[in-house]
Amino acid sequence: MIIIPLLFFALFYLYPLFAIFSLSNASEIAAALIDLDTWRITAFTFWQALLSTIATLIVGLPAAYLVGRYHFRGRDLLRALTAIPFVMPTLVVGAGFSALIGERGWINIALESLNLPTIKIVNTLAAIILAHVFYNTTIVIRTVGDYWSHLDPRLTQVARTLGANPIRIFTAIILPLLAPSILAASLLVFIFDFTSFGVILILGGAGFATLEVEIYRQTFAFFDLPRAAALSLVQLLCTFALVAIYSRVSSRMTRVLNVRSSEFTQKPLQTISQKFFALIITVSLFVFLLSPLISLATRSVTRLEADRGQRGEVQYGFTVDYYMALFENERGQAFFVTPIESIRNSLLYAGATMVMAISLGLMSLRGAPFATKQSQALTEIASQRTLAMTAWSRIVSSVRFVLLGMTNLEAILMLPLGTSAVTLGLGFLIAFRTFITSPILIPLAHTVIALPFVVRTLLPTYRAIRPQWRNAAMTLGASPFEVWRRIDLPLIGRAVIVAGAFAFALSLGEFGATTLLSRPEFPTVPIAIYNFIGQPGGLNYGRAMALSTILMTVTGAGILLIERLRVRGVGEF
Repeated sequence: MIIIPLLFFALFYLYPLFAIFSLSNASEIAAALIDLDTWRITAFTFWQALLSTIATLIVGLPAAYLVGRYHFRGRDLLRALTAIPFVMPTLVVGAGFSALIGERGWINIALESLNLPTIKIVNTLAAIILAHVFYNTTIVIRTVGDYWSHLDPRLTQVARTLGANPIRIFTAIILPLLAPSILAASLLVFIFDFTSFGVILILGGAGFATLEVEIYRQTFAFFDLPRAAALSLVQLLCTFALVAIYSRVSSRMTRVLNVRSSEFTQKPLQTISQKFFALIITVSLFVFLLSPLISLATRSVTRLEADRGQRGEVQYGFTVDYYMALFENERGQAFFVTPIESIRNSLLYAGATMVMAISLGLMSLRGAPFATKQSQALTEIASQRTLAMTAWSRIVSSVRFVLLGMTNLEAILMLPLGTSAVTLGLGFLIAFRTFITSPILIPLAHTVIALPFVVRTLLPTYRAIRPQWRNAAMTLGASPFEVWRRIDLPLIGRAVIVAGAFAFALSLGEFGATTLLSRPEFPTVPIAIYNFIGQPGGLNYGRAMALSTILMTVTGAGILLIERLRVRGVGEF
């Protein structure tokens, strides 16, 4: 069974990347590397990611302290709320901030009603940073907060007894212990900001081109596939380097002294200052995370301007016309079907993605014990670096190390995390150009993107099953299939549902690869949203808001299901 995930990975991940590499010859890659525009775009990509990461840490660290050190009423609700943006589609986030701070957003409407000057933040770097903070604050809260919740409070108590002040305690004790988690969260946020696409495309405008956006433009605007491929290789080198650093840093998080259960480390809010701090952080997060989503929903049922070419009396205020217009196929639309068809297509793609990702994830579990053994063998081989080794033995050990590393299925399936969706879509476009009109390519690409999340959701739960239970069942005469059906599957059932919800939600909102692979006759909801936002007229904007609201509702329901069924303390997502 393990061969099927490996074949799928080789065909739909490695082969598209090889196709990108084969399309760009050495001269084109060299030309792209020395081109000043490439360096300018790469520099801006790093710069906006760095600023977004710093802003995310500023917002997320106080909240991480709150959820990590205290237990209070509403803590679980706050944690669930912060999880919603994690898989919220980028187009929805962009549309939400457009409805909130756009030229005709609610904030500017309120300022106009008060005869105050309006703000112009859309199509600026500030809008990009704001959306990135909205997206990635949950990473800091969960990574640092969960880590903080397991630090032994007796360390600070001893230091306080010895006369250390709070600042000294934080800088000398807490901060060094938190450093690996803060660095890991920062790197993960930086990676997501570095490969951001939809947010920059909607809120940044033409003046802000990152590597992701430039690859898209070179493909669709200029049809220069060799240059797009060369830029994809530049991005791959950057993202793989970042992922390698992140993997090394995150491994240090498992080697922390004085780790205790959160039941013993967290304390209730007692003093007035603690309660006031909790109130400020909680209210601020609720306002910041809910304002774009509420603005989006209310904007979808409110008419604030006339449609393009509309004559006669316009009924301003509450309306459901934008939702009714989803069933109409007007002449001049960017695709050939009614907008409501995009919902059907997205649901079909998401369903197919969920089935394929779960199937491949369950097949991968059969290789989990083997992968674990290989990881142990890798450690043993790596420790054999002695001066007494002969040249031949070193060669043999190196070959064994490489071969065993290639069989570590878990590590192999994590590689798509270091590849942007746009790059993957470009690889599909080049590798499977013969089948480019087939809609099956979209769920296949979505499966590649979702598979790492599915595996990292299933694998920790699967490894938590005690082998004694399997051995007892086999002793009683159960076949391997019976052991899997009666012991393994019931114990990982909740994790399977969570993984399926993850895959479904990710597929619903995926935009980067889909924008390169979708056909006008088979649009998805994110594609329809982007097309409507790019067209003038109040009706088109309203339909974009309506579709975004529908997508937000379905995705939010999936996240709440994940939070409800997630096995506490097991898994990473």
